[in-house]
Amino acid sequence: MDPAPEMTAGAVTATTTVMPAEWALHERTWMAVPPPNDTFGPAGSETLARARRAWAGVARAIARHEPVTVLADPADAAAARAALGEGIEIVEAPLDDAWLRDSGPTFAHDPAGDVVAVDWVFNGWGAQDWAAWGHDQHLGRLVAERAGTEVRPSTLVNEGGGFHVDGEGAVLLTETVQLDPGRNPGATKEQVEAEIHARLGTSTAIWLPRGLTRDYDAFGTRGHVDIVAAFAGPGTVLVHRQDDPAHPDYEVSREIRAVLEAATDAQGRRLRVLDVPAPTVLDAGDGFVDFSYINHYVANGVVVLCAFDDPHDAVAAGILARAYPGRTVELVDARDIFAFGGGIHCITQQQPAPRGAATAGEEPR
Repeated sequence: MDPAPEMTAGAVTATTTVMPAEWALHERTWMAVPPPNDTFGPAGSETLARARRAWAGVARAIARHEPVTVLADPADAAAARAALGEGIEIVEAPLDDAWLRDSGPTFAHDPAGDVVAVDWVFNGWGAQDWAAWGHDQHLGRLVAERAGTEVRPSTLVNEGGGFHVDGEGAVLLTETVQLDPGRNPGATKEQVEAEIHARLGTSTAIWLPRGLTRDYDAFGTRGHVDIVAAFAGPGTVLVHRQDDPAHPDYEVSREIRAVLEAATDAQGRRLRVLDVPAPTVLDAGDGFVDFSYINHYVANGVVVLCAFDDPHDAVAAGILARAYPGRTVELVDARDIFAFGGGIHCITQQQPAPRGAATAGEEPR
C-alpha cells in the first residue's frame, strides 16, 4: 500500500469550495450496481441478486423525485438495465464495490456557484485486508468527468460517509475515521480540519469519539458518522439512540449524544439534538445489529428512509417528517443493504444544482 499523502495545515483561501447541505436542491443522485466480489458473492449467486434488488429499490424510489445515474461494471450493464428499468441512466465503469458515498466524489460549489467535485483519496476504508480499491480509487474523477464538473483533488484519505455538513459551516467528523492510522497516519486534528474546511467550506468541526460498535468489526468502516448522527437543518442534528441496555450501543449512543449536546455550530448556536430510537431488533442472527434510521438520504422533495420491518419504522418516519418539513418520507427495506455492510446513505451520492438554481418548493433551509 502506498502511504497516505502528506498533509500540511494551512489557511482557508478565497477559492474555498463549499459543500451545500444534503437538503439543498439536487441535480441528480449517483449510485453503483453491486459487482461480483467477496462481499456480494460470485456472479449468478443469490446473495448478489439480493444486493442488486436492494440497491435497485433505492434507485427507483429516488428516481421518482430526481434523476438517478448508476455506475455498472461493463460485465453487469445488461443486468443493471433489466433490474433498474426505464428512466435510470446507466454509465459503464470498472467497479470493485458499490458504496458510492465513499468511493465517489463529494460535490461542492466554487465561489461562482458552479458545481465542482472534491476527489478524496480512497484506499478501501483504511486499506483493510478484505477491501479492493484498484478501480474504485478512480471513481471520484470518473464521476466528476461524467458530470461535467471540474475536479478538485484532495490529499486527505476520506470517505463521504465519514462526515456530514449543515451547509452553514459546521461538519461532523469521527476521531477513528479521519485520524485512522490506516487512512492518514500521523495526521493531527488541526491538519485534518484545515483540509476539510478548505474543501467543504466549513469552519467548525464537531468531533465524535467513535461510531457504532458493529462498525469496528472485521468488515466495518471504523466509525462512519452517517450511521450515528446527521444534520437535519441549521442548528439541528439527529442522533441514533439505542434504548436496550443489553446492546453495546446503549452506552455509545449516550456518549455521542453528550458530545453533541455540548457542541456549538459555526454560528455559535447550541445544537438542537433530536433522538431517533433504534429499531427494536437487537440481533439479526449474526450478532448485535447496527440498524439505524440515521443512515437516510434526503433528495428533492423526499426523505428515503431505511426500513427494517420493525415497530420503530413508523416512529422514525414521524420524527424525520417533522425534521424535514415539506418532504415526503418513503420507507425502503434496508435489511439486505445492512447485511452487506451499510445503509441507504452509504450507497447514494448527491450532485447539487448550481447555486441559485433553486425553484419553488425546493429552497435550501
